[in-house]
Amino acid sequence: MVVREWTASDDDIARRFDTYRRVEVVKWLGNATPLADLDQAMAGQARAEATYAKHQGRYGVWAVQIRDSGIVAGSVLLVPMPEPSDGSPGGGEVEIGWHLHPDSWGRGYATEAAKAVLDYGFGLGLPEILAIAKPDNAPSIAVMRRIGMRHFGRTSRWYGMEAELFRAHAGTAADAL
Repeated sequence: MVVREWTASDDDIARRFDTYRRVEVVKWLGNATPLADLDQAMAGQARAEATYAKHQGRYGVWAVQIRDSGIVAGSVLLVPMPEPSDGSPGGGEVEIGWHLHPDSWGRGYATEAAKAVLDYGFGLGLPEILAIAKPDNAPSIAVMRRIGMRHFGRTSRWYGMEAELFRAHAGTAADAL
């Protein structure tokens, strides 16, 4: 796998659109709705570029590219959590996540990319990284466990939804593998 920035190239925009237009992908992403057209995919690229710029490349949403084929399997992210939707004070938490195209599911790509980004985040000096998933998203929960994250119950703090909360602490996640 290669984890790289998404670009505004026709191929990246087309793949972004093809991934995020699918109900089977966006149903796991809080209150997201499927993309309707390429303009929305280009707007997603603009938001990704703004995230890179705002955080000086430290955080972002990156493309996960299969080295042998060059196909983009999907996205992996390391971003500050939004302000809590439950009204509790924000604590500066950082989230890891992944969104893969269905043709890339079940091949270990999410685990490989997430592990690399988790290591990257700890390399930045983050003491803790969070991940959340809807309770019935068993594949993502399995990835969280495979990369050494620990379950901390359910929460409704973010994205206006109930989610399973997982945490990894620097120095402990890699030891679990």
